[in-house]
Amino acid sequence: MLKGKLALVTGSTSGIGLGIARALARQGADLVVNGFGDPSEIAQLQAGLAAEHGVKVFYESADLTRSAEIDAMMARLGKAHGGIDILVNNAGIQYVSPIESFPIERWDAVIALNLSSAFHTTRCALPGMRARNWGRIINIASAHGLVASAEKAAYEAAKHGSGGLTKGVALETARTGITCNAICPGWVLTALVQKQIDARAAQAGISPEAARLALLGEKQPSLEFVTPEQLGELAVFLCSPAADQVRGAAWSIDGGWTAQ
Repeated sequence: MLKGKLALVTGSTSGIGLGIARALARQGADLVVNGFGDPSEIAQLQAGLAAEHGVKVFYESADLTRSAEIDAMMARLGKAHGGIDILVNNAGIQYVSPIESFPIERWDAVIALNLSSAFHTTRCALPGMRARNWGRIINIASAHGLVASAEKAAYEAAKHGSGGLTKGVALETARTGITCNAICPGWVLTALVQKQIDARAAQAGISPEAARLALLGEKQPSLEFVTPEQLGELAVFLCSPAADQVRGAAWSIDGGWTAQ
């Protein structure tokens, strides 16, 4: 379905971003992988994705907290490939602290990566998408882009902002072949979340399974994690002709979290 399209997925060397990249590659999209990691491991990842799916896989190491590096990356992609067709703004970080003691540098970093980077990649990608009259912009927001939890002010501000950015871009492109939507996951079992489970188990003296259920039980009624594969398939749907009129949506995939 996506053969001949080029997809940039930020923060795609692991976790959610990698799951989405794999799903797009299964549909024939060539990939631009972005993120940090060991160079040899990233080279292996590129080769593996290319061999498994028969697509081209490129790597960009741009630090997305720096707008100049984003501009340079997008210019390179424009020169080498004529721009990108699918943009998935996934890169993000989290920091937990009460607001009155929230470190200013942590606030700035979370906003820069989780929100501002999506603005910069989008503004750079849109001219090429407009020229081709086709494009898909998918912002990976969060259940925390719809509801809040204590001590996550920067993350929530960024993810709520992602929803607003999504709607604004959707309206500005409403009469084109470009769509912009947000995906709002609940708990996903990434390496970071697994560390939280392990820490909870050790602190409470309970089994990892009991800690897993306790974590999920606080927010996610299904008591099951969302998977990167499920998020990838939702991204594929949003890239399909069936989603041509899905514009400005904030699509919850959270095991019932925000239904409460």
